Amino acid sequence: MKLLLKAFRNGLGALIALISRLIPVKKVKRSAQEQEAVNNKAKNIELYQFFACPFCIMSRRVIRSLNIKIVTRDAQTRGGAYREEMMKEAGKVQVPCLKITDGDTVSWMFESADIKTYLEKEFG
Repeated sequence: MKLLLKAFRNGLGALIALISRLIPVKKVKRSAQEQEAVNNKAKNIELYQFFACPFCIMSRRVIRSLNIKIVTRDAQTRGGAYREEMMKEAGKVQVPCLKITDGDTVSWMFESADIKTYLEKEFG
């Protein structure tokens, strides 16, 4: 029963992810110079996520709508490098999670609403 429920949840999540990709988002338009500056600013940001997580899907839609190039990291695989890194450095595995590196300082931002607010403030 537990395995069936997990398969259903994963299937439903994958369907939601697919629908999300098919529904277009209105992207922020910038000049080439402005977009280059945004891309450079986003180089130190990574999104740790699970593919079918609804909150991760929402965070990815925000990233797409703001037209930001942010690397995504798959933290779903147990024993995977990114999951282990999150556990070791952030102290827990919770997605979505934004890893923000500023020089020698690394901060981990959890909660999709906080991620959305941060990205809109920095890149909106």
